[in-house]
Amino acid sequence: MPDHLGYRKKFGVLGPSTNTIVQPDFDDLRVRGVTNHYSRIVIPNNPVSDNEGFLKLVDSINGATLDAVDVLKSCEMDYMVMGMSAATFWNGRAGAEKYLAMMTERAGVGVSCGSFAMEAALNVYKARRIAFMSPYFPVANDQVRRFFQDCGFDVVRDVCLRRPSPVLIAHATDEQCRQAIRELDGDDVDAIVQVGTNLSMIRLAAAAELFLGKPVIAINTATYWHALRAVGIDDRVVGFGNLMEHH
Repeated sequence: MPDHLGYRKKFGVLGPSTNTIVQPDFDDLRVRGVTNHYSRIVIPNNPVSDNEGFLKLVDSINGATLDAVDVLKSCEMDYMVMGMSAATFWNGRAGAEKYLAMMTERAGVGVSCGSFAMEAALNVYKARRIAFMSPYFPVANDQVRRFFQDCGFDVVRDVCLRRPSPVLIAHATDEQCRQAIRELDGDDVDAIVQVGTNLSMIRLAAAAELFLGKPVIAINTATYWHALRAVGIDDRVVGFGNLMEHH
């Protein structure tokens, strides 16, 4: 007999311990018969004021990630969804492939992560010229840009919000995010992308699509969509943008 609540699939979800957005976002995107089981990657909430501080944050996440994967394995998950994004873009597409392979081997099940989910989502729309925003610092935006360029996208512009700590990423306001979208948009851009799973954008991105008339893709939406489709679940979810509703 299958799991009583997760009778279609049990998703294991990884996220940093400082992240307060990805868990409720994924629960809002959850469909009937699918359950989310969250494991926290234990990291400190240290201040981040520059590129060096952000690199230390990435190192902290990387050092604790595999332990968090091992915790998830004990619930016999069917599939793993990575609710953290910066590390999944690191060292270009080749580096991201190695990272995903390492995660997949450790988890013992298939894995969806933000970088490749975004690539898949952009390919749905046949978007080539993109602009992206993040809560990161420039050193991380450089890595995100490199990944997208390796995938064949033309990165026209990017914005980094330079949030001052991991926890304070989740305190970014709708107005800050709206302003970033305004800076990114233009006739030279086919789609706008948001990365950083602790930035609350799944509803704002959906609203922005209605006014801009082009894809505005939040990473939490893209990652969960990718996971559902990867396991053969085609349910459409209304209210979170074109990707979840029509693809």
